[in-house]
Amino acid sequence: MIDSQTLLPVSSSKGLEALKPQERKDLLMVNLGPSHPATHGTLRALCALDGETIVAAVTEIGYLHRGFEKDCEAHTFQQCIPYTDRLNYVSAIMNNVGFCKAVERMLAIQVPERAIYIRVITAELNRIIDHLVCAGANLVDIGALTNFWYTFNVREKVYNILEKLCGARLTSSYTRIGGLTRDVYPEFGDEVKAVLKEIRASVKDVQKLIAPNRIFLDRTKGVCIISKERAISYGWTGPTLRACGVEYDLRKAEPYYNYSDFQFDIPVGTVGDVYDRIFIRFYEIEESIHIIEQALGKMPKGPIMTDDKRVALPPKQQTYGNIEGLMNHFKIIMHGICPAPGEVYDFTEAANGELGFYIVADGSKNPYRVKCRPPCFMNFAAFGEMIEGSMIADAVASLGSINIIAGELDR
Repeated sequence: MIDSQTLLPVSSSKGLEALKPQERKDLLMVNLGPSHPATHGTLRALCALDGETIVAAVTEIGYLHRGFEKDCEAHTFQQCIPYTDRLNYVSAIMNNVGFCKAVERMLAIQVPERAIYIRVITAELNRIIDHLVCAGANLVDIGALTNFWYTFNVREKVYNILEKLCGARLTSSYTRIGGLTRDVYPEFGDEVKAVLKEIRASVKDVQKLIAPNRIFLDRTKGVCIISKERAISYGWTGPTLRACGVEYDLRKAEPYYNYSDFQFDIPVGTVGDVYDRIFIRFYEIEESIHIIEQALGKMPKGPIMTDDKRVALPPKQQTYGNIEGLMNHFKIIMHGICPAPGEVYDFTEAANGELGFYIVADGSKNPYRVKCRPPCFMNFAAFGEMIEGSMIADAVASLGSINIIAGELDR
């Protein structure tokens, strides 16, 4: 348990170091989390308060204990996919894609073009709903409840599409190593285009409500600023880094899945405050919509699963009709996917930033080692420094703006 005696030497706050011993004793130690409605999960920040001002703060994680990385070592490569759903469960398909992409790189497998386009479309849909949840919940935290319904109503309509696509709403397990579980349904394109129009309208409505609102501006502008230099030093990526003015997006810097063929911009902020972190997500929603519209127009026909026999189950008629198909089916089901001994690190631009997977294979059907690089972990590492010198209410606003998802944060 962290108490005032351990907090003081741990914190590097200059404001705290400037206080006299008696003044330090007068500070009030308060837990922000882990069971607090504004912490949005199992997070904890122990704050030393001088009135309403946070003089020093120490963050702590570890209240969830999912054990994702060790679970992967006890299961086959294919069985790891449902575990990735439960990292950032707000945009689960992006986790599926990231893990499968890493294993496919290890196996040197080329995913069919149609599957790539479908992965891009579903990933960008997940980026949109992740940003809608982040911005909507963040606005609720600072008292702007009406906006929540504008963001969540359209989010539910995206979930209706995902449910028709893969049979699940939140945790999808839609991808497979080498492709996808199934192709899109006939009305998929038209339904996606329709919901994109509604998302555009909802986002504009929210911006009209908050952009001129004096209370919103006072609660977000100039609040909990982090400089681009400090953000980079903490390893920030994604919307939070771009809000600091750093134009870095893996879809541009290290293009994958034909992102180099799509026309889209990288929105960047100027200050790195709560305001920038909220609005950067609204701007990114528009760019994701633009990517999806292009992908729908360019999506080719063809298979959605590789024909590589190391990972792909043969068609049922081959399994039941000839011995080669039966043996191939038996090998994959009973022996699993067995990459040659080696290691790989691969990454994608997930909703919160760089989501990376480091995988070590020893030739067996289970990964020998899996290490996840979750963007939330780096974001939360900076939280204590960000809120020092701010008010308690500012800490609540700032926490929502960096969008910590406990399932991804937990080590």
